[in-house]
Amino acid sequence: MSATKKFTPEIDAKLYKEFVAVAKRNGQSQRHILEEALKFYLHNVVPSLHRVRREVMSAFEQSVAGNRDLLDRLAKDPPHNEPRK
Repeated sequence: MSATKKFTPEIDAKLYKEFVAVAKRNGQSQRHILEEALKFYLHNVVPSLHRVRREVMSAFEQSVAGNRDLLDRLAKDPPHNEPRK
C-alpha cells in the first residue's frame, strides 16, 4: 500500500452530503470514493482539457477546404499592410 497524506478540503455542503450518501449506499469508504473521483479527474478530465474537440477540428478542416483557393492565393502573394496616414 502506498503512503497516504491527510488533508482537509472545504467543499460545498450539498456536494458533501451527496458524497457521504453515495459512499454509504455503495458500502464504500469516503476515502475510496474521494480517491476514485480524484483519479478519474486527474487521468481523464485534465488530459482532455488540452485537446481540441472533434467538432472544432472538423469545422476548421471544412473552413480550410472551403477557402483553399483564397489560402493558396494569400500564400503566393501576401497582402501588403501599409500604415494608415
